[in-house]
Amino acid sequence: MAELRSRLWAAQAGPLTVDSGEMCRFAMYLGPPIKLSALVTEPSNSIIHQSYDAQEREEPLNGDGFGVAWYVPELRDEPAVFKSISPAWNNANLLNLAPVTRSHCLLAHVRAASPGLAVAQVNCHPFVRERFAFMHNGSVGGFARLRRRLRERLSDLAYDAIAGSTDSEHVLALLSDRWLEALEPDPLERAALALRETIELLEHLRAELDIEEPSYLNLAITDGAAAMVCRYVSPGPDPAHSLYYARGALVVEDGKSRIDAPKSDGPAVVVASEPLGDRSRWEAVPRNHLVLIDDQRRVNLREI
Repeated sequence: MAELRSRLWAAQAGPLTVDSGEMCRFAMYLGPPIKLSALVTEPSNSIIHQSYDAQEREEPLNGDGFGVAWYVPELRDEPAVFKSISPAWNNANLLNLAPVTRSHCLLAHVRAASPGLAVAQVNCHPFVRERFAFMHNGSVGGFARLRRRLRERLSDLAYDAIAGSTDSEHVLALLSDRWLEALEPDPLERAALALRETIELLEHLRAELDIEEPSYLNLAITDGAAAMVCRYVSPGPDPAHSLYYARGALVVEDGKSRIDAPKSDGPAVVVASEPLGDRSRWEAVPRNHLVLIDDQRRVNLREI
């Protein structure tokens, strides 16, 4: 307990120095409406639990801020977003909001800032572009070296939309441009094409600058109806960051989370850096694969 208290104090006292490429935890839900607390506070391995005791990271702390997003389509197309630089476990507003917020599409993210990147609200995930919400676990290899060349590839629209300093928001800017340029009519196929082109460009810049540090790109993007998630790491021996998905009904009882068989109101799909509780029905996303979730919550895995 003394060691844990020491880590919690360090997270509250200032930015953490963590290994590049080992940062953040996230979860996303699509399905019949549930409370935000079913992701954030109630499960034994909730996002708040992962903010101070992540199970599948060498460094268990993710205390450099958090963000949640949720959709209320009867009120507007764009998601609502709540972010803060305070640790998720210590934010009274989040604890008060989560039990009374319900949605069919929820995102939650806890951040461990990359070395050299500011702990600021503008750098907290999820990032929103019109009706899309986006979040990232990982890092762009050699981002400080390739940032300028990356920005040169952006349209004015994507460039001007960047408000913070994270590599994650720059990935979103690339993805946004590729999305607008793609000719594929099907939205999910268009998103998959845009993502492939984004990864290809990032890897091209790494090679051009002789950057050996790999990129870790666990990404999630949704418009509130469908979603695309990927688990990616640059070619080489480095392991990809953990990422799981489950299909069924998310049930939380007495602090224990499980995935049951789909209910009559349709299946849910949950994607998370770590299973939220009982690991039954959770499957690891294969390395360098996409998870495409359509508006009927059908799941399609595809190699990148």
